[in-house]
Amino acid sequence: MKFSELTEDQWEYINCFLPPQPIVGRKRADDRRTINGILYVLETGCKWEDMPRRYGSYVTAWRRLRRWSEEGVWFRVLCAVCDTAYSTGKLSIDTVAVDSTLVDSKKVENSQATMVTKEGKASKFMHQ
Repeated sequence: MKFSELTEDQWEYINCFLPPQPIVGRKRADDRRTINGILYVLETGCKWEDMPRRYGSYVTAWRRLRRWSEEGVWFRVLCAVCDTAYSTGKLSIDTVAVDSTLVDSKKVENSQATMVTKEGKASKFMHQ
């Protein structure tokens, strides 16, 4: 699988959502390099230990992913990307699809589910 590091434009876009460097104590490892390492592991599916050394320590990358997930950093980046995509017409609710392979229908018995139509009306139905 071919991996592409963050472009200059992508880096400038997400950099403003990252927490500031600490005022006291040791500075964080280079954010851009670490994020490229995180993206490398997530995109290629390799083990953290197999992350190339040019992205720094795999332990640092893993901890940064976990800590920023807990702090909501990645969620804020995702929301901003979605907002930008909606406002520029690159994303539309008409193009969103639900992947049914995530639902194990064999284990669902007589449970109630909600279906939302394109008009936004919700209706309830029973699984049999």
